[in-house]
Amino acid sequence: MVSAAKKSKSSKSKSYESLMEEFEKIVSRLEDGDLSLDSSIELFEKGMKLAAAGMKKLDLAEKKVQALISEHGKERKVSFEAEDDKES
Repeated sequence: MVSAAKKSKSSKSKSYESLMEEFEKIVSRLEDGDLSLDSSIELFEKGMKLAAAGMKKLDLAEKKVQALISEHGKERKVSFEAEDDKES
């Protein structure tokens, strides 16, 4: 049996893309609707953990970008919005 610490450690060592790929597979299985209630809840919990791990990776990436920007003198905020979002 794999301990909870090993499970969470393996999620942290996965790439963001790998986490999201696994998350998307879980969402697809849940949307199919052919799982038992217990299986659905188990997958939902796993999906929530993957989503949280992905958000942590995104937060860390944003902090790294901000550190790189401020590294060269005067700090300035840079928007992460896509250009299309600004036009709306």
